[in-house]
Amino acid sequence: MTSMPVFPPAFCDQLHELFMWRRDVRHFRRDPVPESVLAELLATACLAPSVGLSEPWRFVRVDDSARRQAVRDDFSQCNAAALSARAGTDAGRYARLKLAGLDDAPHHVAVLSHPDPAQGRGLGRATMPQTTTWSTVMAIHTFWLAATAAGVGVGWVSILNPERIKAVLDVDPALELVAYLCVGYPAQPAVTPELERRGWEQRAPERREWVHR
Repeated sequence: MTSMPVFPPAFCDQLHELFMWRRDVRHFRRDPVPESVLAELLATACLAPSVGLSEPWRFVRVDDSARRQAVRDDFSQCNAAALSARAGTDAGRYARLKLAGLDDAPHHVAVLSHPDPAQGRGLGRATMPQTTTWSTVMAIHTFWLAATAAGVGVGWVSILNPERIKAVLDVDPALELVAYLCVGYPAQPAVTPELERRGWEQRAPERREWVHR
């Protein structure tokens, strides 16, 4: 019988520090991450839990320059629409944010999810079919933590049109685009979220307390 490992206090302190340093990176160096490191990050991501052991995630490396430019163009279009929907001071603050690392990040990774994979045989999905998406998000977060531990930054670009991006990537239209990630070494490592540093938003202390019913 295999016994549960005992994690010493020093490890737990380092784990907490890892959580603190997991940031949404928007500024990247252009030197690439070694292929061996990227392969290890993908392998670690696939250790994430998934409903019914369905492993619905699909990680797609976007290396082609034309596809990358098409993604960049879609971001520009969606970002302009988002800016025009804001008014006054809020629009000015939004315009000053750098919302993507698409230009500088050496690696682009699209993460898609199969909404009804054969693997797992439907276990746990009858009443909450969204669990396939949530499982994919778990894989993304696992990838992100592993990247942070390796000194690699990750930025999640969400200001995109999912259907257009799937067409650009020429993937199965049945798949759901969950995330488009910029991956590379951070140019400006910081333990505090950039949106907090720039005064966009602050963490809510009340979120750290249990809600009782």
